[in-house]
Amino acid sequence: MPKITVKKRHVIRKTQIAGLLDRLRAEIGVSAELFQSDRIERVETDAPVEIYLVDRKPLLMASGDWAFPTLRGLIEHPIPERRVTVDAGAVRFVANGADIMRPGVVSISSDIRQGHPLQVVEERYGKPLAVGVALFDAADMERQEKGKVVKSLHFVGDDLWNLEI
Repeated sequence: MPKITVKKRHVIRKTQIAGLLDRLRAEIGVSAELFQSDRIERVETDAPVEIYLVDRKPLLMASGDWAFPTLRGLIEHPIPERRVTVDAGAVRFVANGADIMRPGVVSISSDIRQGHPLQVVEERYGKPLAVGVALFDAADMERQEKGKVVKSLHFVGDDLWNLEI
């Protein structure tokens, strides 16, 4: 992502919060309750995704019909859903924004759906490295032997990670 410029930010209404949490619940299930707050702000930026501040921290992002935690959100509130685990050899590439290739993947959670967001974690400690969009469903991803399986959206060290508000 190029440098993110914050244009405006405003607190969203309770009905908008409910809609955002419904979209988040559709992606991560009951773990969406970890992001419940009376104060959620929408940040208007030039980023390709919508950014939401939960208690003044950029913990959620959304695009189209989905919402998903940012890396800061995943670190602050770890969730077990939507995980692709990569081996130690892939960590430095993923942390620099590379898409995830099948040979570097060691495990895939069964709830992954094509075109929906997921978290990419490293195998040793299970720490999130990136948020990406699945290019295949979980079963199809398991059958792949080579090639790209996840398109990286947000990674450690990118402009969203470094966003100061």
